[in-house]
Amino acid sequence: MTRSEIDLHEIETNNVATTLTPPAVDAARALTLSEVAHASGTTFILALFVTLSGKPCAKLVPIQAVEQLEVDGVGFAGYAAGHMGQEPKDSDLVARADVTSFTPIPFIKPGLAIVHCDPHVDGKPWPFAPRIILREQLRKAAELGFTVNVGAEIEYFLVNRVNGELVTADRSDTSATPCYDARDVTRMYDHLTEISSAMNALGWGNYANDHEDGNGQFEQNFDYADAMTTADRVITLRYLLSVVAEKRGMQATFMPKPFTTRTGSGLHMHLSLWDDAGAVFPDSDDELGLGLSRTAYAFVAGILEHACALQGLIAPTVNSYKRTGATATTSGATWSPRYATYGGNDRTHYLRVPDKNRVELRGGDGSANPYLAAAGAIAAGLDGVRRDLHPGKPGTGDSPSEMLPMTLLHAMDAFEADSVLTEALDVAGPGVAEYFAKCKRQEFFDWHNTVSSWEIDRYLTSF
Repeated sequence: MTRSEIDLHEIETNNVATTLTPPAVDAARALTLSEVAHASGTTFILALFVTLSGKPCAKLVPIQAVEQLEVDGVGFAGYAAGHMGQEPKDSDLVARADVTSFTPIPFIKPGLAIVHCDPHVDGKPWPFAPRIILREQLRKAAELGFTVNVGAEIEYFLVNRVNGELVTADRSDTSATPCYDARDVTRMYDHLTEISSAMNALGWGNYANDHEDGNGQFEQNFDYADAMTTADRVITLRYLLSVVAEKRGMQATFMPKPFTTRTGSGLHMHLSLWDDAGAVFPDSDDELGLGLSRTAYAFVAGILEHACALQGLIAPTVNSYKRTGATATTSGATWSPRYATYGGNDRTHYLRVPDKNRVELRGGDGSANPYLAAAGAIAAGLDGVRRDLHPGKPGTGDSPSEMLPMTLLHAMDAFEADSVLTEALDVAGPGVAEYFAKCKRQEFFDWHNTVSSWEIDRYLTSF
């Protein structure tokens, strides 16, 4: 049998939903999208990409048109899709499938699969496409001799809207300290185990599912992978969580702070650099006691130096700053950093070092676009490596100069003033950073110009 025949035989024999992940990526390159789709029993494919704001966009392509999807891609009116840097007069976005991302999801609908796509315009990669931006940033890392692995923690709330009010889907989830509560987890057993089984069927390695700090809040974890694979999985998992929750009459929300008095939802990213010799971060001779190498400290220093600008990418909504700026929650902790500090196994820091192999970036939230978040964090860290920066001794910091932005507007000011982060968005072509900041500023002013119930309650009879 040829290599292609062997790979195809393995897919047919296993006949399970599995992503094509390392080391299977090399094997996938020996197969066509048509071969993979037919072998997995797929009848329809969601050809998917995300906008700069993180909105998943897709067309449903029947298996009969899979060759056309593979050769020509599928067209979208980019302006209609949302924040993609286009006007109505512009040429179509053509989404070209990345066969290595092919993900059968028959547990959602029999015969359904997702394939993540790279948008092109007039035959060229579209620089406003988040997946293109991350791909180019990873190429820059490779030029320095590094590959980047990322792990992501997905936090979310399960809610309903009743008479316009947001309420916890599980009405019995009312404990003052619900984190890890075995009873709350058990009541959501069907939802959590369906998602867990899906992740494991996909080969993601789900290793924990828990109730988080807020009533109605959960987290489900999967193994780390290369940065692109993890970003694709974050998008796929958000989709799966939303669809499965809706099936049970609930709504899954990744909104950073849906409840004023509850903890917000983060998107914590665990980052590590690798080269041909293996993991770059560990060093048993570290005098500071964290077990990190000089390169690791430089990477940390780069992220800390660019933290305020980076917040514009990893906490990209008005609501994000209700999470990082929270002063109190029902449980007594916000679990979100307010200062650009780093330290060991201490969850109050912006950068936590849980072990010598990785660093955990805790400033991001559930609204983050995983491609832009990863691209920005990598760019900031690699700037520190190039300049051989050092973050100083681990500590609490908490000085005003280290404080993170208080609002999205402040974050955009920091972002636009930071050449490293703006260049990270412009890596595939000019104008992306300016467009992104303009969209985010408009988002801030749209919120600012809306009269809220807080204003009515505070001012209606105050004068």
